[in-house]
Amino acid sequence: MTSGVVLSLNVGKSEHNPAKSVGVTGIGKQPVDHAVAVRAPGPKTVGEHSGLIGDFIGDVKHHGGDDQAVYAYATEDYAWWAEQLDRDLAPGLFGENLTTTGVDVGGAVIGEVWRVGDGGLVLQPTFGRIPCATFQHRMGEQRWIKRFAEANRTGAYLRVLSPGEVRAGDRVEVTDRPAHGLSVNEAFGIYMHDTSRLSRLLDAPELPVGMREEILKRL
Repeated sequence: MTSGVVLSLNVGKSEHNPAKSVGVTGIGKQPVDHAVAVRAPGPKTVGEHSGLIGDFIGDVKHHGGDDQAVYAYATEDYAWWAEQLDRDLAPGLFGENLTTTGVDVGGAVIGEVWRVGDGGLVLQPTFGRIPCATFQHRMGEQRWIKRFAEANRTGAYLRVLSPGEVRAGDRVEVTDRPAHGLSVNEAFGIYMHDTSRLSRLLDAPELPVGMREEILKRL
């Protein structure tokens, strides 16, 4: 179907986090030049948290777990933000594991299949990234949470369908795309800004289970 490249592979370590009571964060991802093993981390809070072995997640209540195992962000969206903010934005600044180029991350259909590199890794987009206080503190931009959400350039969380290895330079191939057509951008826009269309999200069975349950209650 379509393909792109992992421009940068980014891994975080434990750092002090004054923005949340949990006190630590792994948002400060740094590029690495070696292959990293990726597997489904298990349930949020009680599993291995990040899908990337060696990658730290601090707030395990809101981040990580099988449906947020890997986070991808597109260089094309970074370029847009760099112009908006009038500052350079290095790969990993937003806390993503995979900085991609040539991949339509926001336009990715929830549930489509990404084959990454030749190490057996297969990923699947689940939803966009909802910004938090830690992200705002890292960016140092006023109203960043609201601004990021309104722009709807959220990047995509991914679950691991098949474990494997990933490294910078790996090709990302979209090999299958669900017919429902619900994209990460459309889903995020509905969830955050257009609740009259919430039922549309239920068209995607690949949406995180907890989110589907929440939507059913809201409806």
